[in-house]
Amino acid sequence: MSTPKTIFSPASGTGPFDPAQSERQLALEYLAEAWNSAEEDGLEPASLAHASLFAALATFVKMHGDEAAADLIEQLPERIRNGEYNLERILQ
Repeated sequence: MSTPKTIFSPASGTGPFDPAQSERQLALEYLAEAWNSAEEDGLEPASLAHASLFAALATFVKMHGDEAAADLIEQLPERIRNGEYNLERILQ
């Protein structure tokens, strides 16, 4: 794997070791590498974001069902407004 120029933040490294968090961080790094490669090939970030959301939601629906996916999406506006998806927010 090459050194990513990812838009995603690395894990903070605080708190006890969490294998699930470690796996999610590794998955995010793989996705960031693919994202960066696609941008280098000329794909627009908005197209990548749309395709990523579609793939993520389709996978979530397949794994957990329509209702669980709808419940997740219902929570997103508040989580977005609270800054959970803001890559530039400062954690205190």
